[in-house]
Amino acid sequence: MSTAGAGGAAAAALLLSVASGMVPAAAAEQPLAPVEKCRVGDKRLAELSGLASDGAAWYAIGDGGSSLRVFVLDPADCSVRGVRTASNDPYDVEDLALGPDGSLWLADTGDNRRRRDDVALHVMHPGGGATLYRLTYPDGPHDAEALLLDRAGVPHIVTKEPLGAAGVYRPSAPLAADRTVPLERVGSISLRSTQTPGGPVRDAVGSVLVTGGSVSRDGTLVAIRTYTEAYVYNAPDGDLVAAFQREPLRIPLPNEQQGEAIAWEPDGALLSGSEGNQPVRHISGVAAAARTSGEQGEDTAAPPPGGDTDQAQPPASPGGTRMSAGQALLLAAALSGLLIFVTSRLRRRTR
Repeated sequence: MSTAGAGGAAAAALLLSVASGMVPAAAAEQPLAPVEKCRVGDKRLAELSGLASDGAAWYAIGDGGSSLRVFVLDPADCSVRGVRTASNDPYDVEDLALGPDGSLWLADTGDNRRRRDDVALHVMHPGGGATLYRLTYPDGPHDAEALLLDRAGVPHIVTKEPLGAAGVYRPSAPLAADRTVPLERVGSISLRSTQTPGGPVRDAVGSVLVTGGSVSRDGTLVAIRTYTEAYVYNAPDGDLVAAFQREPLRIPLPNEQQGEAIAWEPDGALLSGSEGNQPVRHISGVAAAARTSGEQGEDTAAPPPGGDTDQAQPPASPGGTRMSAGQALLLAAALSGLLIFVTSRLRRRTR
């Protein structure tokens, strides 16, 4: 093969690799990077599981416990300013959401052995006290660690599934303190495994287990996380179920010991936290990046820093990575170049 022919084939192969997502394009933007803000040193938060922020303070919960305790943290140094309590005796609290009225919603939804007859939400009111709401799944017990509160105040629970898609559930009727309300499955989230390092599960499964969630203050962006990644979905009309049908922005969160906490800041940044008295990390500019990616309609997921891109997978359902329009054009150009090259070689051989 001539030098020119080899160069043409190499260029076409490179285009094909870029278009198929095997290597990053040279002009690709740098990924949004988590930066350490401060370290949670209080031993009562050694199992940090949920975070929320109102801009002036952070609210944090630990995994489990025999009473409701929400720690109010100083964003400057992660020190504990105070503790909000209630007398409810939870089973396994896993996530936290902040209501627009200042109420704190605690997701008592942990069920590692999948044997609970019902799960619960505890709502701690700004003036004190808490209300308990019990709920049941329509399809048997699930373990769940993510609570999403939409802008209408409707809670959504996202399950933690090692195999298959995570389920999205919400109450089928208004919450009531005097009765158990059935949940209904309204959607699902399918994620692709990655090789981002971190988490307690040292294989591809850890990168698809949903361990936390948060909705932006205006209700138009929703973030879910796994042990190693954050995924941000656009919900311009506030519809979380519809948001999960769109392509997410993926943000690698490498090297967290057991990352389970995620929260929106009012300015559009994300906070990420882990068990083990680890640092809370800050990712700035997420809201703007997510909205831009939504307007472009392209997959803006960045490869994990220092790691490989996603493992080879078939085309994914919503929540996975699809080929973008730009990548499709590159692929078409690459295939066209290859066809011209092969045709020219055949003609030379027949002369």
